[in-house]
Amino acid sequence: MEVEDNMETITEDEAELYDRQIRLWGLDAQRRLRAASVLLIGLKGLGAEVAKNIILSGVKAVTLMDPNMIDEEDKMSQFFVSSAPMGQNRALASAAPAQLLNPMVKVTADASDPSDKDDGFFAEFDVICATGCKNSLQCRLDNLCQEKKIKFFSGDIFGFYGFMFSDLGRHEYLHEEIKKRKKDDEDKEDEGITITREVTNFSRLEDELKFDWTADTPGMKKKIRQTPSAFFITRVYEEFLELHGRRPTVATMDMDTKELQNLRILVLNKLGVPAKCIPEDFYKYGFGELSPVCAIVGGVLGQEIIKAVSQKDAPLNNFFLFNGVNDEGMVDKVSL
Repeated sequence: MEVEDNMETITEDEAELYDRQIRLWGLDAQRRLRAASVLLIGLKGLGAEVAKNIILSGVKAVTLMDPNMIDEEDKMSQFFVSSAPMGQNRALASAAPAQLLNPMVKVTADASDPSDKDDGFFAEFDVICATGCKNSLQCRLDNLCQEKKIKFFSGDIFGFYGFMFSDLGRHEYLHEEIKKRKKDDEDKEDEGITITREVTNFSRLEDELKFDWTADTPGMKKKIRQTPSAFFITRVYEEFLELHGRRPTVATMDMDTKELQNLRILVLNKLGVPAKCIPEDFYKYGFGELSPVCAIVGGVLGQEIIKAVSQKDAPLNNFFLFNGVNDEGMVDKVSL
């Protein structure tokens, strides 16, 4: 679905509310945002941060989807449900406080499981952002989004570690650059803004995850050294989520620690990378969701959704990987 086809006129009330944003990225960019419908899957701490950012930006509508119930860990990172009773659905509990952020954005909740939805349901959105989802679901949604020309994003947080991924297919955007130029009648220079239309191409998540790391060449060894450790570490947690249908928890820490150690070996063997890519003590820093990590990754993820929809500025292509243990946040594209 193309946002350009559904652009609406900004009302006077919206122009007043979004005045600063319009001054920052222009009226056309705000109109594109105003026409966009976003599906946000997963309402843990990361999902809450993303919801906050895109609702405040002024998109047309946001659907919050999560089939799970509020648990003890949500109280530490999910600010929409910090005072909601345990056992209530996350999406339903988050909708009302999320709506209060911006009454001009239509916020709805869906408590069903995204895995049970058919392709037609997802085709109604301009942007799909999947947080806290299994890799199998992420890849299914990404492939569907490529087919339907929907912008796809995903991300997750595991303690001190986090990532976001984006696949915009063939994406056009406006690039602004300040350049010095000579005046016609004087031998002096002033500054002017040059706007160019740029194009960048993204690869699918499925291809990124299947990247072959086993080539015994100097180039591959250099690539492995330069790839952020968070990429390899989060693969272990995603493997856990895929196998067990849940995340490692503090309540089951002893059992989950042993499983994470076993999965570390499995992932290292599957990828064919050196053992040092995943430190032996990585599991000590990967339980729960930390609010600061949610804020960092959620801020980047929300910003990228806004940039993609508004078509302003170059997008990150295509991973942002964060490791709070060594304060490292890097953009990386795995496939060449």
